[in-house]
Amino acid sequence: MTTRDDLIEATRELMWERGYGATSPREILDAAGAGKGSMYHHFQGKEALAQAAIERNSEQMKAQVGASLGSGSSAVERVRAYLTRDHEAVMKGCQFGRLVQEPEVIDSPALRTEVGEMFAWIRGQLAAVITDGVERGEFRADLDPVRTAAAVAAALQGGYVLARAAQNAAVFDDAVEGVLALLEAARA
Repeated sequence: MTTRDDLIEATRELMWERGYGATSPREILDAAGAGKGSMYHHFQGKEALAQAAIERNSEQMKAQVGASLGSGSSAVERVRAYLTRDHEAVMKGCQFGRLVQEPEVIDSPALRTEVGEMFAWIRGQLAAVITDGVERGEFRADLDPVRTAAAVAAALQGGYVLARAAQNAAVFDDAVEGVLALLEAARA
């Protein structure tokens, strides 16, 4: 790996653990094992480095979500695979959901856009799976794929928040099973 990659990976991990605002350039350099001027040699500053880290998170998340939503034969099975794909990270929360809670990220057009585009992509992928389920007769014809996709994404994000607040991963499982029960109830 290159120093640039080390900086991106260190930033990804630190932002997930601590958040953007609570992560200092010094901590990033220390975690990456990089020299003092390395960040500014490769990036214009912390925001540009964070943007690169978010872009890498997006690439990995798209691969994971794509694999999850591509598995299973029914739309409900595909959504279940998406909702249960990363159970080990429940107490850590979502890398993207954590970022949108930070004023520094929301105040940065570049960072806010990166995170917003990822959430929009996920909702679009979920809507496509649900649309496919409607078209194949798995769901009632009156089920709105766009709104249902937003509800699924919100249940996932909310499940992370509730589980962290309770310090109990079972709360996340309850949110997932609840939204899946609602999808089952929408079957044709």
